Amino acid sequence: MGLSVQGVAPDQLDTLVTVLDLVRSGGARTRPELVRRTGLGRTVISQRLGQLEAAGLVTEGDLGMSTGGRAPRELRFQVDAGVLLVASLGATGFDAGVADLSGRLIVHRGHDWDIGTGPEASLSRVEGLFDELLAERDAPPVWGIGLGVPGPVEFASGRPVAPPIMPGWDGYPVRDRLAARYDAPAFVDNEVNLMTLGEFRAGRGAGSPDLVLVKIGTGIGAGLISGGRLHRGAQGSAGDIGHVGLTGSVPDAEQVVCRCGNVGCLEAMVGGTALARDATAAARAGRGEQLIARLAQAGEITPDDVVRAAEFGDPVAVELLSRAGRLVGDTVAAVVNFFNPSTILLGGRVGASGDLLLASVRQSVYRRSLPLATRDLQIVRTSLGERAGPTGAGFMIVDELFGRDLLAQWIPHGSPAGMPGLRPQGAEV
Repeated sequence: MGLSVQGVAPDQLDTLVTVLDLVRSGGARTRPELVRRTGLGRTVISQRLGQLEAAGLVTEGDLGMSTGGRAPRELRFQVDAGVLLVASLGATGFDAGVADLSGRLIVHRGHDWDIGTGPEASLSRVEGLFDELLAERDAPPVWGIGLGVPGPVEFASGRPVAPPIMPGWDGYPVRDRLAARYDAPAFVDNEVNLMTLGEFRAGRGAGSPDLVLVKIGTGIGAGLISGGRLHRGAQGSAGDIGHVGLTGSVPDAEQVVCRCGNVGCLEAMVGGTALARDATAAARAGRGEQLIARLAQAGEITPDDVVRAAEFGDPVAVELLSRAGRLVGDTVAAVVNFFNPSTILLGGRVGASGDLLLASVRQSVYRRSLPLATRDLQIVRTSLGERAGPTGAGFMIVDELFGRDLLAQWIPHGSPAGMPGLRPQGAEV
């Protein structure tokens, strides 16, 4: 359904976004509430609602509460006008689903996958799952696609840039491929950024306008919320703490080569791959009963095996996780002193494991940080698990589509479906 006007005048756009945001968030449920919350006149409110109704974004429903006089009708955001395709790729698996226009995850599935198979095979598998999910329901048009990948992403272009654990992905046009495939705008970000956004909007980070999420999985990364907004940095690489160097502070760190090409990186010392490496070496040397048994049974040791062995009291596994917590905590303490967040969230298959790692991180952060910075600091595990990435992808899409810049481009057409060329501000054409 198209608007009755050909576009939105610049002086109308800010008020249109304001009205839409209040209705979407539930901050105003009736016309009188919109008048009170915005300070705009009734005529302006009626005009903006007329534009949003013509685009199929807002409708009036049941009668609301009366405060004197005729009861007003409640305004509803049409969350089912379109769907969003969302996915988050990790090093060893991916999670994908379908969300509505509020960003709420409707359906979600996870699969094991090796990111090292490259972009063609990986994206084909994600697209196959998207197609399956769409075929299972009478879905409205696709309004947007959101994807997270485990490496640095230039957000404006939607292309990974020299990702250490993603061979073949450097410069690959991920956004352009997905946009063309589904004839809708696509957005690509680092997977930890999407996890952070998901936890901030719908998980344990809700209500914490300044937070840091640290993911410890195959690698180590962090996402930052500053003043209630995701902080990507100038090019999109903010939060890459996995490649903080530990040479000079950790014995023999200069002998450990990281996948990024440097030596002594935090990720190379205590990331999931490093834990599996060191646990395997210990087991082969006859140390760690649980680890020895696992290596004999499976022929290899994974990060999950180290976590389970520690839970059973294996002294080598306990020491490996405790050391990982100390070194991650020392690095996070520097972030705490610099950024002063209110909440630290630990996520990822290793980071969200048992209490041992969490306790070690907490001990190091509190020991190495300034008293004022830790006075009210919470350090807790994430709550959304594997749903965090896809949930964050949904919120990323709606933030972009309903933001001032893109809304002005698509609302004259009634929907962003069929507009794959819509891009974030500053994106390449």
